[in-house]
Amino acid sequence: MAVVPKLILLFSGKRKSGKDYVTDLIQRRLGSKRCCILRLSGPLKEQYARERGLNYEELLGAGAYKEQYRADMIQWGERKRAQDPGFFCRLAIRDAIQPVWIISDARRMSDLQWFWREYPQQCKCVRVVASEQTRAQRGWKVIAGVDDAESECGLDHGVEFDWIISNDGDDALLEKQLEGLLSLTNEKSIEDTQENLKISGH
Repeated sequence: MAVVPKLILLFSGKRKSGKDYVTDLIQRRLGSKRCCILRLSGPLKEQYARERGLNYEELLGAGAYKEQYRADMIQWGERKRAQDPGFFCRLAIRDAIQPVWIISDARRMSDLQWFWREYPQQCKCVRVVASEQTRAQRGWKVIAGVDDAESECGLDHGVEFDWIISNDGDDALLEKQLEGLLSLTNEKSIEDTQENLKISGH
């Protein structure tokens, strides 16, 4: 059973917006003992690879192998979620022990709703945005059945984001935008340390 976190940052954004870059940056600042990155797509890809007899490690990458199966994997994941909306969320958090959780790839309203329901006090929603030109420079191309699917468009409307981070390649601007977010993550992880010291009697 996963521990109860102090803070959950639910990240979303379009393909090639740079979600992984931003979330890795935050984790490096906090350290892996205080902050973990949890990917809902990890258990999804693991289960999909197992059922289809595919290479799980290749599906985790950003290359052509994943793109070859992306559309079918999306449809397969939708069927799993229809049966159990929290299926992949529960798998993703099962080993988490840090006080700050970063969900780096929230894609659907059902993902957010599950975390809001299970952890109503801890959740903050963060949107990473980048221009189509920037995304294209990073290798993005429009794919029918992918870019118009719920996995890409499900959070375009109906969510009040606590932070919107513009990630068009200007590292100085990115650092400026992350100041408030990093301050909050530091605060919450320090709270956790203080509580643990009280419990241990120090």
